[in-house]
Amino acid sequence: MPANKHNQDDLQLIREAAEGAGRIALSYFRQGPQVWMKTGNSPVTEADLAADKYLKDMLLTARPDYGWISEETHDERAASPRRRFFVVDPIDGTRAFIEGSDVWCVSVAVIENGRPVAGVLDCPARHEIIAAAPGHGAEQNGNIIRVQAENRPFKVAGPAGFIKRLPEHFLASIEHAPYVASLAYRIAMVARGDIAGTFVRPSSHDWDLAAADLILSEAGGHVLTADGKPLTYGLRNTSTGDYRHGALVAASGLLMDNMLDVVAETSFS
Repeated sequence: MPANKHNQDDLQLIREAAEGAGRIALSYFRQGPQVWMKTGNSPVTEADLAADKYLKDMLLTARPDYGWISEETHDERAASPRRRFFVVDPIDGTRAFIEGSDVWCVSVAVIENGRPVAGVLDCPARHEIIAAAPGHGAEQNGNIIRVQAENRPFKVAGPAGFIKRLPEHFLASIEHAPYVASLAYRIAMVARGDIAGTFVRPSSHDWDLAAADLILSEAGGHVLTADGKPLTYGLRNTSTGDYRHGALVAASGLLMDNMLDVVAETSFS
């Protein structure tokens, strides 16, 4: 099957799966779901687990030869080479979900050779479905989305300490955007031009990023590492043993260049 057709078929599959998981999660939203704390003081709810089970059952039934990378469940199948992987966060923005904020989403991507080839964010509480495949652009609810033109002021999200390190002559053109708990959604906000860019603290994971990364790339921006390189997905971090990344920048154009300088010069302990 040609790669383009394969990507489109996978995009349709993960879109249907994300919508189904979104409906499940929404049934628990603002209903006082049971909450547990995971290692690292990160919360998980019964909605996360129910949505994750639905996604795993549906997606691996449809594509049993694909690998599985999820925040909530491991791939317990016998280890064997996999060409493509599903990368899943059943609820990105769990803290927002628990607090009753509507800024959370189901994030599902397919990766091949370390890069996303299909990505969907389903945001059921906001009635938004944001999706992308390589070479087809990014869309929200069927409408093409693009990054913000280089019009000032630039709204930038992320830690205030990062923003203050931008060049002094640039700071007059910067507005600090309000905090958004869902990293995937925040990157999608860059993709559709709500904000111009966001800094990303170290320790984000594949499931936070893969779908949103593709969406932003197809909308005219990028998610880049401190040395200006695209992310590679599906590789375990040798020091942490998981799918964790260092400090990142999501933006485009001149702003991207200035934000990368800040991240490259910042020491993280």
